[in-house]
Order: sequence, then C-alpha cells, then structure tokens
Amino acid sequence: MDQQVKDKKTAIMDVALKLFTERGFHGTSTAQISKDAGVATGTLFNYFPTKEDLINSLYFEVKGRLSRSIKAGIDEEVSIRDKLRRLWSNFIMWGVNNPEEYLFVEQFCSSPYITKITREEVMKEYIFLSELVQEGVTSGVLKDYTPELTMKVFFHGTKAVVSLILDSNVSLDTEELIENGFRIIWNGLTDE
Repeated sequence: MDQQVKDKKTAIMDVALKLFTERGFHGTSTAQISKDAGVATGTLFNYFPTKEDLINSLYFEVKGRLSRSIKAGIDEEVSIRDKLRRLWSNFIMWGVNNPEEYLFVEQFCSSPYITKITREEVMKEYIFLSELVQEGVTSGVLKDYTPELTMKVFFHGTKAVVSLILDSNVSLDTEELIENGFRIIWNGLTDE
C-alpha cells in the first residue's frame, strides 16, 4: 500500500473515530466522515464498502492497539499479582492517554454493528488474559471463580478508575486511584 493510500485510509479512520465517539453510529454519516477527512465519499467507499465495514475495521484496529498496550511489560513480571497489577495499570493508562479510543470501545463494544466475526478475531488477541487467570487459579493465588466473570469484574474495575480520572470534576491522584482500585480487585480475587 503506497503512502498516499495509507494516509487517506488513516485520515478516514481517525475522523470516523472522532465522529463516532462524539455522535454515535447513527448520528455520523459517511458523507460527514469523507468531508472531515478531506476525501471524496467514493474514496471512502473504495476502502470501506459499507459503513459497517468501516466500523468493524476501526473496532479491530482500536482493540488491537489496546491489546498491545495492556500486554506491555507483563512478561517481565514474575508473580501473578505483579502481572495483574501491570495489566491493570496498562489498561487504565491506555484509557487515560487515548480517551477517544477508550470511549469508542466503551460505547460500541456491544454494538450490533460489530460483527460476530470481528468480535471473534479480536478476542484471539486476548487469549492471554484467560490463560493468566487460569494460571492464577491453578497456582492457588486466585480464587476459583468463573474465568469470564473474573475478567469482566477486573475490566469493569479498570473502567471505573479511567472514568474517575477522566472526569474533569474529580481531582484525585491518578497513581493513588490506580493503586487503590487494584487493591479492591485483588482483595476480591484472593484470600490475601
């Protein structure tokens, strides 16, 4: 893919992310995305034949970046606690540093626009999470809860912390929120 094509596609996806986050899927037209991206509507449809294709491509991209971000440094950690703590902090900092992407995932992760195939492909990048939880249960560090429940509670906890940090009316220390939030989750998952 030559640079000009890549630049146009990136511009379309960047604008779509911004508009979808601000206006939702229904409130964002492909004509508006094209206009704001500085490309013809036909150009948009050359890259993304339908609005649903654009949404799914964007979802796949954002979730891929999220996966890479939350994995950073986990292999350097030895204990389950330290791995989960790193994962916790990585997710929160990704949300704080990428608020549009965070809001996009939040708003649209359960959207009917995201196809089953896209969800399944994206989840392949997150297999390491269930493996980490299973490792914690097998080693006796984590309580033997349903892994899916453990992961949901964990990630809903991270979302609560991100929301508090991004809330402009709250002036709490980020590191303290990250640490206190992790302690709450950790205490629920272990007997420590």
